[in-house]
Amino acid sequence: MKDTVITAAVKRRELWIWLTCFIVANVVNITTIICYATPWYEIFTQLGYVTVLSVLLYVLTVVVRLVWYAVRRIAPSEDKR
Repeated sequence: MKDTVITAAVKRRELWIWLTCFIVANVVNITTIICYATPWYEIFTQLGYVTVLSVLLYVLTVVVRLVWYAVRRIAPSEDKR
């Protein structure tokens, strides 16, 4: 089996992408707290749901990035005329 090396730059980039998803999920949570006039301690009590939502957002971004990569690999390049 072939060994795969994941560089520190790739790990850092993926961590930043997930952190962005986590922040977006927190913003959604805060928005719903304001819209539905619920207590502010729900920021902490709903942390599990926020984490799950951030993972779902991350998976969605991975799927979109994989589709983008596949389309770029399949589509003919303009340079190869």
